Amino acid sequence: MDKDAFIALLEKIAPPDMAEDFDEGRIGLLVEGTNHIEKIGCALDATPYVCRRVAEERFDALIVHHPAFWNPMHGVTGRNAEILRPLLENNINLYAMHSNFDHAEGGINDVLAREIGLSDCVRMDKTPNSIGVVGTMTKSFSEISRILGCALRVWGDVSGVTRLAVAGGSAFDPELIEEAVSLGAEAYMAAELKYNIALESPIPCIEATHYALEAPGMRVLAETRGWEYIAAPPLTSIIQ
Repeated sequence: MDKDAFIALLEKIAPPDMAEDFDEGRIGLLVEGTNHIEKIGCALDATPYVCRRVAEERFDALIVHHPAFWNPMHGVTGRNAEILRPLLENNINLYAMHSNFDHAEGGINDVLAREIGLSDCVRMDKTPNSIGVVGTMTKSFSEISRILGCALRVWGDVSGVTRLAVAGGSAFDPELIEEAVSLGAEAYMAAELKYNIALESPIPCIEATHYALEAPGMRVLAETRGWEYIAAPPLTSIIQ
């Protein structure tokens, strides 16, 4: 397909007008490459490793969830140069779909809920900034941990939980937790839990890694479209 058709397809999957304000200027086509796009890769992040991979394997485009650049650049040095160099040298397009893919039907949160076996799901959509899904658990927390490939850090007693709220990424927000409770959630799972949020939460909080919660959405997108998913999980460990 040509570049315009490629962009139109991605904007249909994750409409840009669904993005939150903080993503302004950080999503969409970030690096312009070849106009003829056949080989497409998906990843959670445009890390230097991922960008080298797409260059070595001669991809035409890379689609990522997280914006590659958060701050304005007045020079291209260091990590930014490591990201951009292989893309520009090999005429590879870079496209990001962030909060718009969080909110989109079939996006990050819908895939997450399906991957961990939630049923009877209700999407959290009380406000334009609401993200997440509340559903009935069909798997234990130990099984969910194995599916996600990461340990779960639990604040509170989850022994009797049957209705679970999940939100991809850094989504431990008091308003989101309250919305989840209003939808019947008995526990809330996201990434990057802060002490004060856990302390004040009316339901138990379950912390997974950011990568584990959001990577499935990009993997399933690639599988559904016949593209290639490039896994690049961070090296993490638990020391006790």
